[in-house]
Amino acid sequence: MPSHREIGWNPSAMSSGLPPTLGVHWLGIPGASTLSVAVPVGHSVDAVDFCVFDPSGDPASERRFPLTDRLGGVAWGLVDGLTVGTSYGLRCSGGAADPLKLLLDPYALAVTGEVDWTTRPGAHLPGSGVDTAGLMPLGVLVDPRFDWGADAAPQVPLSQSVIYEMHVKNATQLHPGVPKDLRGTYAGVAHAAFVQHLTDLGVTAVELLPIHQHTDEERLVGLGLINHWGYNTLGFFAPDHRYSSQGSLGAQLVEFKGMVKLLHEAGIEVILDVVYNHTPEGGRGGPTLSLRGLDPAGWYREPDVTGCGNTMDLRQPAALRLVLDSLRYWVTECHVDGFRFDLATALCRTDNGFSDSSAFLAAINADPVLSTVKLISEPWDVGPGGYQVGSFPAPWMEWNDSFRDTARDVWCRGTGTLGGLAVRMTGSSDLFRHRHRESWTSINYVAAHDGMTNADLCAYQHKHNEANGENGRDGTDNNRSTNSGIEGPTENPSVLQARARMRRNLLATTLLSTGVPMLLAGDEVAHSQHGNNNAYCQDNEISWIDWAVADRDLFRFTAAAIRLRAKHRVQYDGAWLSPDTATWWTPDGIAMDSANWNTGAGVVLRLHGAPEDGEDDMMVLINKGAADLKFSLPVGRWKLALETATGHVGDERDVTGFINMPGSSLAVIVAVPAT
Repeated sequence: MPSHREIGWNPSAMSSGLPPTLGVHWLGIPGASTLSVAVPVGHSVDAVDFCVFDPSGDPASERRFPLTDRLGGVAWGLVDGLTVGTSYGLRCSGGAADPLKLLLDPYALAVTGEVDWTTRPGAHLPGSGVDTAGLMPLGVLVDPRFDWGADAAPQVPLSQSVIYEMHVKNATQLHPGVPKDLRGTYAGVAHAAFVQHLTDLGVTAVELLPIHQHTDEERLVGLGLINHWGYNTLGFFAPDHRYSSQGSLGAQLVEFKGMVKLLHEAGIEVILDVVYNHTPEGGRGGPTLSLRGLDPAGWYREPDVTGCGNTMDLRQPAALRLVLDSLRYWVTECHVDGFRFDLATALCRTDNGFSDSSAFLAAINADPVLSTVKLISEPWDVGPGGYQVGSFPAPWMEWNDSFRDTARDVWCRGTGTLGGLAVRMTGSSDLFRHRHRESWTSINYVAAHDGMTNADLCAYQHKHNEANGENGRDGTDNNRSTNSGIEGPTENPSVLQARARMRRNLLATTLLSTGVPMLLAGDEVAHSQHGNNNAYCQDNEISWIDWAVADRDLFRFTAAAIRLRAKHRVQYDGAWLSPDTATWWTPDGIAMDSANWNTGAGVVLRLHGAPEDGEDDMMVLINKGAADLKFSLPVGRWKLALETATGHVGDERDVTGFINMPGSSLAVIVAVPAT
């Protein structure tokens, strides 16, 4: 398959009357440094200048090159004599365009600098004709070549996938095995010490919180904070230079690709959390940084459905093309393995609301590149009819907040029914079993970046977001959490024991359920955010995983649960469970009935293995009540493989006849085949 670079424009395209590929591209002529430059612009824009600066960004160094060719919504031209590392911007004139406003190329492959909020974008430096705030950020001319060697996508089947949601900096900033100069960077994620952690745990993919170049909101900067999570994308083709250990003049792209290559060598996929639903240009009166200046009327839709005031309008051809071009670039040029789409419902809205046959979904599912990677939706936005869990077509997967809420209700609050838990643990067929969708459609999670960590769900009854500067107004109040009797840190042994059991219950339920499990980075070692359930602006010890106090016993428990999942595959192969593959029993060993499902405290899920594939029967025993329960076991020889009450894993000790289960606990026993 040709790469983005190989299918780029060549000089003959101009004579054919066809515009070149959007963006800046080296023509590849030996001994020359000629570029083709093409940008999407609105019909009201009369002229576009390509503006280059020396590395310092000094306004006095600016040189302008008019892009004199035009076809439809694309302006382009040729520029000579430039070198790798040159920084550049765009200026537009005509109609509502402001020629004094320097704009970022939306197709820039690297970005340097930050928005300078001390001079609000739109205010000009007197006498210079230059918008000082707009000088930062700038695009950077990069050499796109990279030695991928024998790199190959791991292509882990969804039935075997375990996703690890992580922030590049949070995961590595305090990791003792990562050299200090690499912590918090792409190179830190790729370092052998951190990769070893991932492989020892057994996850198959990292899902990186946004790594596209983003900018911080003026409000946060005024509070001395930043948009730490990065859900404010400015450059859809550029890896964020904040996570580069080598600088911002193109080295971030090389470092990102190197990270992907090394993770692939370890068999780990890279999934990007992407934010195409809005940009940092705010609502009406917001800053003009890029798209708004190129086409003042053509990118955003009304009404807003993202809460940011500037929802991207994928009904517009230029906006849809930008998103598709960006996605293909990350797959073909950067070798990423999939995407998680933030507020995905917003991308699929037509004139009549959400549609599962929207232009965006139709284009993705028909694309020979994009339809073959992992596609995950956050299936909601904040607009009318925005909650669309279960509505995305195959082969999309979806975040399942019903799984999250049910698991928290059962284990943290002691509410919920066994019937409700059983539906969630077997793939949420009420939501996803339609239109030929597989049982791995559900992304199962109990904690994610947005909300409390696993440890905090068991230690805090209320959110503690004081550090965010909003007097506790931000972040959900519907945490479905518990403090186990004492709010926050404690030395009380009984409370600590209850919390440890609850953490194991939540993790085991996630990892042993039908669907694709997702862990929040740090949950495997009991990372706490001290009750902050919206740490989007906390680039500090609140967010950074403190590996020095990591709960190694919890890590071993989590890794053991992942190994059990990998060994007993019948529940996870994509087919929906049937009476031939799974049966449900009461603790007394009789079939469950409606009364037991609604009011019972204990249940057994027996998964019937496939002996021809080397699988034995496995049983998941659940006691959601407060009192101990005695579970009768079938005739035969069984071994205890995992127990949340004590944290037991590994030696698989024999159990026969019955097993006593403490209150609020889960256990797994496996059959020992007859010899």
